[in-house]
Amino acid sequence: MEPRDATGRENMGSKRRNLAFLRPRLYMLERRKTDTVVDSSVPGDHSGALRRSQSDRTEYNQKLQEKMTPQAESSGVEAPGSEEEHQMRRMMAKRAKIIRELIQTEKDYLNDLELCVREVVQPLREKQIDRLDVDSLFSNIEAVHQVSAELLSLLEEATTDVEPAMQVIGDVFLQIKGPLEDVYKIYCYHHDEAHSVLESCEKEEELRQHLSQRLQSLK
Repeated sequence: MEPRDATGRENMGSKRRNLAFLRPRLYMLERRKTDTVVDSSVPGDHSGALRRSQSDRTEYNQKLQEKMTPQAESSGVEAPGSEEEHQMRRMMAKRAKIIRELIQTEKDYLNDLELCVREVVQPLREKQIDRLDVDSLFSNIEAVHQVSAELLSLLEEATTDVEPAMQVIGDVFLQIKGPLEDVYKIYCYHHDEAHSVLESCEKEEELRQHLSQRLQSLK
């Protein structure tokens, strides 16, 4: 029995030594899981430099995310709104620019018509040159001038002292649609005839000189 008891006592002593060796390590593992961790970069008194434990940091991160979530949602709502507002401003600026260009084009066209009527058509009519059919050459250009002046007047009336967002020019074209169509139907119908008259005038020196003089006055 003594050898067996000696062996048992030997094994029991070996287990106690192993437990004594493992106990401090298990204790340190438990501390790492639950205890607060000291910031090793701060020497001396560590009471003011304690970092949060893992559980505290998790709770802190959750609270921080809860505080940031409404802001993220708010910014997510505001960003599209801001972008939509920016796009709207760009569209309105583009629309205002197109309207300005349209009105300026009508002004330039009307000025050209006025110049042509005043410096070419009326003087040629007054001279009453033989073999020169002024009405066939220029068709109803004076009626075109008149309806163009009316169109410009309506466009300016619809846009002067009116906020860009409130400027409605589509109604202007609907209002003057009938007169524009009537006038340009006649002008386009006689276009080929006017071109033939011009070719005939250019073949005769006297008529060509009269036309050249009038065209020079336009420069």
